Amino acid sequence: MKKAFITGITGQDGSYLAELLLEKGYQVYGLTRRTSTQNFARIEHLIENPNLKLISGDLIDQHSITHALKEIQPDEVYNLAAQSFVQASFEQPVLTGEFTALGVVRVLEAVKLACPQARFYQASSSEMFGKVRETPQNEDTPFYPRSPYGVAKVYGHWITVNYRESFNLFAVSGILFNHESPRRGLEFVTRKITNAVARIKLGKQTHIELGNLDAKRDWGYAKDYVEAMWLMLQQPKPEDYVIATGETHSVKDFLELACQVAGLGDWQQYYHHNPAFDRPAEVDLLIGDASKAKKQLSWQPTVNFPQLVEIMVKAELEKES
Repeated sequence: MKKAFITGITGQDGSYLAELLLEKGYQVYGLTRRTSTQNFARIEHLIENPNLKLISGDLIDQHSITHALKEIQPDEVYNLAAQSFVQASFEQPVLTGEFTALGVVRVLEAVKLACPQARFYQASSSEMFGKVRETPQNEDTPFYPRSPYGVAKVYGHWITVNYRESFNLFAVSGILFNHESPRRGLEFVTRKITNAVARIKLGKQTHIELGNLDAKRDWGYAKDYVEAMWLMLQQPKPEDYVIATGETHSVKDFLELACQVAGLGDWQQYYHHNPAFDRPAEVDLLIGDASKAKKQLSWQPTVNFPQLVEIMVKAELEKES
């Protein structure tokens, strides 16, 4: 039985990845932080699975990661944990650096010391491209991050490359463009929209407050994207891959479609602009070129943009009703 170790297992991607690996017959170990209130909502349905074990540890505590990997001796390590909300990174840039940048090197160092044969996956981000230098963005596009989160992800990306080249580790980065699902945190704009339109439909609120509606993103389905993570670690040699749909849509497009799915009519009657939600430095346009992943990993997104919005709105209507 193959063993996998996941940091960030209680997050959106971690929960879908744990599901996928358990279905494939893995023994899955998830690193969770000790907090006063544990949030296991996304993995609640997996807790009783005998092949899932949760391990206490923290990306700030080098010893806890090294000790866990030494005991487990995993075949695969997925580093998905991070302070991953861009807006919060402007308010907490040092904390974001600790988790999202230095957290990566702590996990890599633990792999190098405790289980150097393990295959390592780093969750890189399209936010690294920021003020894009070319469109669409691929594995060779230069980075120009526009937030402390994006800057921290660039560090995590390059330190992964450095450990691969310096210590001969099987270490890869997946440069994933925006990927959403009903398990997305409520602070993220897509989930904020789908939750709000469901609540408006059910008479629980009257409007939605958002920032810049013109920002464009390449949005995919999280469940599709975790499969790409797994595929990267099954390859004969370690390489980095962009994972994206190759389509771009604005926040306004998302809001408009979500209102249609919920049967609300004209989105403009529900939208209020709140400047507090505008980023200090905006990323205007992201669209990924996943040609390499499609060719080498035989990976394809299975859910398109309208289907993604529909999945999220319908899940929200069910949850709120």
